Amino acid sequence: MHPSTFSIVAWDPETEELGVATQSKFLAVGSVVPWAIGGVGAVATQSWANTSYGPRGLELLGRGAEPEEALQRLLADDPDRESRQVGIVDAKGRAASFTGKKCFSWAGGRIGEHYACQGNILVGGETIDAMADSLDSTRGQELAGRLTAALAAGQAAGGDSRGCQSAALVVVREGGGYGGFNDRFLDLRVDDHDAPIAELERLLELHRLYYPRSNEPLVDLDDATADQLARDLRTLDYAPRGDSTTDRPALLEALNRFSMNENLEERIRDDGKIYQAVLDYVRSRAAAR
Repeated sequence: MHPSTFSIVAWDPETEELGVATQSKFLAVGSVVPWAIGGVGAVATQSWANTSYGPRGLELLGRGAEPEEALQRLLADDPDRESRQVGIVDAKGRAASFTGKKCFSWAGGRIGEHYACQGNILVGGETIDAMADSLDSTRGQELAGRLTAALAAGQAAGGDSRGCQSAALVVVREGGGYGGFNDRFLDLRVDDHDAPIAELERLLELHRLYYPRSNEPLVDLDDATADQLARDLRTLDYAPRGDSTTDRPALLEALNRFSMNENLEERIRDDGKIYQAVLDYVRSRAAAR
């Protein structure tokens, strides 16, 4: 396969998340390029992609190999290595990138602090520089947002010379998956779209609604907040039984029914607080009635 594309692998020192973002003029690039395991590392494999580089590279990292060592071991037994392109980052932020001499022009990569960017069949090297500059300028921000912003910057600088078709974003952290049972915090794919990065950004906004982030604003469910929430829920046909300020369990039961129906179950709380994002969502839904 030949997903000629541009990609990023990165590590966040604050959250210890690892991520891969990619865009290509290729159907369902997310099924080929991104590979990641929480607490281990992330790999992007492309350009006549050898998909075994993903699991094998992660296995090597998991056994203690540094990214450059893992990369060289992957390339060593591959007779077509000069047609490959790969980026690797580990759970300490060390990164490596390789572009074979037979990759179609323009092709190349750039390593920065805690990341590697690479791409082939690009309009020019400006795409890689724009992605790296975007990552450098957004340190400290949410990793998923940084990765999609870097993709958008790369596309604005020229991107894949053949155009756009698909994009993908994967972010992992240990215990960060749904219900805490795996490490896949975020796995979004746009398989075939005229503007795949913009669509990926839209999906990321939905993910932010459905899944809480660290340090996300919380609101005390005081009497005034509870009264407004009860009115909004009644508007949406989730009327709590009893008075919202004196029968708080009834209000929470109505809110939980709404949350389950709207796929907000990851945001249900029982500590007398509510996410500001949930309040805003209920308010906007009620206002639209």
